[in-house]
Amino acid sequence: MFSGIIEEAATVVALESDKNNLHLTMNCSFVNELKIDQSVAHNGVCLTVVSKTADTYTVTAIKETLDRSNLGLFKVGDKVNLERSMMMNGRLDGHIVQGHVDQTATCMNVEEADGSWYFTFEYALDKEMAKKGYLTVDKGSVTVNGVSLTVCNPTDNSFQVAIIPYTYEFTNFHQIKKGTVVNLEFDIIGKYLSRMMHFA
Repeated sequence: MFSGIIEEAATVVALESDKNNLHLTMNCSFVNELKIDQSVAHNGVCLTVVSKTADTYTVTAIKETLDRSNLGLFKVGDKVNLERSMMMNGRLDGHIVQGHVDQTATCMNVEEADGSWYFTFEYALDKEMAKKGYLTVDKGSVTVNGVSLTVCNPTDNSFQVAIIPYTYEFTNFHQIKKGTVVNLEFDIIGKYLSRMMHFA
């Protein structure tokens, strides 16, 4: 379980294909605190630490994960948003994030707004999945590349988010431009409510 509050935008230092799997090796400031079998969200995707060295660690993404997310697009040197699993004795600063990416979206526009930025994202609409809560609502929560954000101006298949300077600089949002593919996780509460209404 995660909260969508990014700890660090870390660097991809190696990528290794292994049949349908992809091993990703990362360098970050808290490598010495990680343990084998620990969960870390990478652009919002929960992956398990499988090995580590003094200054790097490696996780493995399977085909299902690569098909649903942007992890297969990574290149060495890319910045990836990292978050370790949430501690249950603290404040929930973002929202409940599972680390299970639902699908990708494409950045359609980046607009500077007097010190902050508005990003517009578009995703493929599946009407049956939308009925199950796979959609965005105005002032609701959405996770973009692992970042907990508030939705504004949603349509059937797009939405905007406002990014403050801290988030822009501290996460990989500063690398997102028109055409960039990002990971989406829709709000789990909305999914449960939609499911419950189906049986009402």
